[in-house]
Amino acid sequence: MHALVLSGDHWHPTKVVRGGLEPLTAKGFSFDWIEDARDWTPERMADYSTVILSKANNTSESIDDDWMAPEVEEAFVEFVRGGNALLVLHSGSAGYKETPALRALMGGVFESHPKQCPVTVEPKPGHPLTGDAGRFTAVDEHYMMAFDDSAADVFLTTRSEHGEQPGGWTRTEGRGRVCMLTPGHNLEVWLEPSYQVLLENALRWCAGA
Repeated sequence: MHALVLSGDHWHPTKVVRGGLEPLTAKGFSFDWIEDARDWTPERMADYSTVILSKANNTSESIDDDWMAPEVEEAFVEFVRGGNALLVLHSGSAGYKETPALRALMGGVFESHPKQCPVTVEPKPGHPLTGDAGRFTAVDEHYMMAFDDSAADVFLTTRSEHGEQPGGWTRTEGRGRVCMLTPGHNLEVWLEPSYQVLLENALRWCAGA
């Protein structure tokens, strides 16, 4: 499976995303990368069936300007409705509260997080996307989410001293698929064996498996 990854923003360096996805190359996955949103075009995105969004609404790690213009939102919506998939990882949900079309496509967005703390990630037992993934606890940013789509299928919860949040869900849009996973500020979270299982399962679900 080959996916396009959009990554790199003011708070989240691409090196974390690259390090977190690299082990999946041994599972048959390959990735192309866009780190500067000025390199994105609808035509380039159309060459892929799955796009991974792990980029807050910054043009790049060094340019904080918003990149998610209305026409870009609509391109993502049409991409998914046409039968493709969007996998949103951690910071891919951040900075998009005022992008209504993309927000609706994702089914919810990041609102805030407390100071990093131990966060328990709990997969829903028996769910097709959780597989052999077990519960684990790691220091992370506990994302507080605006969860907009009550019909979305929540398969992951996150808990800390600050409460419980939906940490992973799926939804469909037209003929396409959307998956959200909110953990992952630190590379150690990505490399947790259970999180690697969740990432692999999410990618395979996006591919229609």
